[in-house]
Parts: sequence; C-alpha cells; structure tokens
Amino acid sequence: MNDVTHPPGAEPLAQRQVALIDLLDRLLSGGVVLTGDVVLSIADIDLVRISLRALIVSVSAQNPSPWMTPTRPGEAS
Repeated sequence: MNDVTHPPGAEPLAQRQVALIDLLDRLLSGGVVLTGDVVLSIADIDLVRISLRALIVSVSAQNPSPWMTPTRPGEAS
C-alpha cells in the first residue's frame, strides 16, 4: 500500500510536467553523472564489455573548462 500524502498544491515529481529546456538548464547548471555498462555475450561467454562514466556540466566563470583554448599567434595567453 502506497498512501503518501502531499501538501496541498504539491504534485508528485513523476506527475509534474517540466519543459525540456528547463530540465536541460537545471541538469547542466548542477551537473549530471552518467554511468552505464554494456556487456555483449554469446552462450554465456562475455565477449565485449563497455563501461561508461561521464560527467556533463556547463562551462561558466565558476566552472571553467579544463582544456586550454587554442590561441592564435600573436595573442597573449
């Protein structure tokens, strides 16, 4: 039995509609960690295993890019 009471005016997150752009903005401003594993096997023998670990976050003044941007000759870096 799942009798969860919510305060008046508060919808459960699963039923709340959010615009895709608002969702992306919120995810990128806070950052997202993606993890996953894919295993390809035949006859219970693992042939290929792919593991994914990724951090996706927007670049800003508070969170600068970890890579140097290429500079043109004559520009100060």
